[in-house]
Amino acid sequence: MKRFPHKKNELIAGLDETGRGCLAGPVFAAAVIMKKGTRIIGLDDSKKTNHPQRLSLRWYIEQKAIDWAVGTASPKEIDKYNILWASFLAMHRALDNLKQKPDRLIVDGNKFKKYKDIPHECIVGGDGKFASIAAASVLAKIYRDEYMMDLHEKFQQYDWYENKGYPTKRHRDGIVEYGPCEHHRQSFHLYPPPVQLDLFEEE
Repeated sequence: MKRFPHKKNELIAGLDETGRGCLAGPVFAAAVIMKKGTRIIGLDDSKKTNHPQRLSLRWYIEQKAIDWAVGTASPKEIDKYNILWASFLAMHRALDNLKQKPDRLIVDGNKFKKYKDIPHECIVGGDGKFASIAAASVLAKIYRDEYMMDLHEKFQQYDWYENKGYPTKRHRDGIVEYGPCEHHRQSFHLYPPPVQLDLFEEE
């Protein structure tokens, strides 16, 4: 895991989001400013770690980071703006929640909406390349997972404890049987696709 090159005393915030492909729940984003030279063993893209590993990484990230924060955009905002713009909104809110203003931003992906007067750079696959982006991916993932696991207690029919809102068979089966709830993204395809039957002409 590389450290993004920066000048002495320059504060660089790494940004990442999670939950874009879910049928339910908010999209979460995190911003993390790491001290130059900080090393966290096992830090990697959150998709390459499991839940216990992320719990351990969260503790080290929150202890060692100069600053960190999480932001969200609700299902209603996702439906209103679309998932890409809602992801930017969640990232901007994470930045709003930082106590220290970063000098530069590095963002996982290939698109970003400019935040105030702070220069930014988009990096495809950045969560697997740079420590601050990887740290942001871990925090966004762990906080979103915990949010969906808490929601599961009231909406057990959707199996959110296991699927975290992603379109698994059990999640879609719950939607078919009970219908969607207020936490579902109404602009997404919530129901399973119709079964396609092959029709053959009789001879």
